[in-house]
Amino acid sequence: MTLTFVRDPQVAPELREEFSRLWYEVSRAGGSVGFVPSVSEEEVREAAVAQLARVAAGEHRMLGAYDAGGRLVGTAFLRLHADFKMRHWSMVVLVMLDPALQGGGHGLRLMRETIDMARDAGLEALRLEVRGGMGLEGFYGRLGFKEVGRVPGGLRLSADDYRDDVLMWLALD
Repeated sequence: MTLTFVRDPQVAPELREEFSRLWYEVSRAGGSVGFVPSVSEEEVREAAVAQLARVAAGEHRMLGAYDAGGRLVGTAFLRLHADFKMRHWSMVVLVMLDPALQGGGHGLRLMRETIDMARDAGLEALRLEVRGGMGLEGFYGRLGFKEVGRVPGGLRLSADDYRDDVLMWLALD
């Protein structure tokens, strides 16, 4: 399947609905995107509206991945910094891919495009946090990200499910 990547798509009601749908589907499938599978559609919808408001305000940049039919099937966001000491790097957040497309190399393509978008924006590095125990360190490691910190049990997903909060860094030289 061919994906088309769009940097900074127009924030419109259609995008809000598609992004909310994608975030909900990824969360329900167990994706490490801020929620656990028991999340409600309303919780995700509220978070999606808030996230896209940050895009509209220029605080985050969005990369959208679209299938041949024009459906949003993936996202990645660059959280920009207002603090002058950190404007040279960005935090990558909400990297998502439709669960039906996982395992086909599309996630690597999405991240490579995210890295290119960051370079084109003049950024010098990217940082991201991953939920330990999901194999994500290896995925991001294939793209050159290095683990630079780990908080054991820093994420509590439920009363008895603690995961490491893993910090990763990629210099864009």
